[in-house]
Amino acid sequence: MLRLSKLTDYAVVVLIRLAEGDRPVPDCVQTSPGLAAATGVPEPTVAKVLKALASAGLVASTRGARGGYRLVRPLDQVTVADVITAVDGPIALTACVDGSTLGCDVSSVCAVKGRWDLVNGAIQNSLSSITLADMRVASVPPAFRIPADAPALLSRAAE
Repeated sequence: MLRLSKLTDYAVVVLIRLAEGDRPVPDCVQTSPGLAAATGVPEPTVAKVLKALASAGLVASTRGARGGYRLVRPLDQVTVADVITAVDGPIALTACVDGSTLGCDVSSVCAVKGRWDLVNGAIQNSLSSITLADMRVASVPPAFRIPADAPALLSRAAE
């Protein structure tokens, strides 16, 4: 089974929460304890995730009494692949894909050596096509989603 790590899952939760914030100010910062309280993810885990996201350039940190973390890019410019790579490293299904054959007993005679690149590339492309903005919308059940043209429909209905 192909499964993402819990840290990657938590990173998506934290990034989406950073985008929502308590105030609609684009550059507002949120603290690690505040994000932990808002998401239900333990604070040490949030701190670990934020450190990885900051190292990858997905969030920026500000030190000091009014410090915290903020998004560097909007959610529609951050892909699921970006988050996976930031937290877990490069996406590689097998050791062959990432160039490592350590621990592989049949690498010298392997019939599919190098052929996993096709599968790995397809998964990489799929994960690169889904943004966190897509994930945020997907978390709202379809019955409660507001269509993008709703304001125009409402204004016409009021006329």
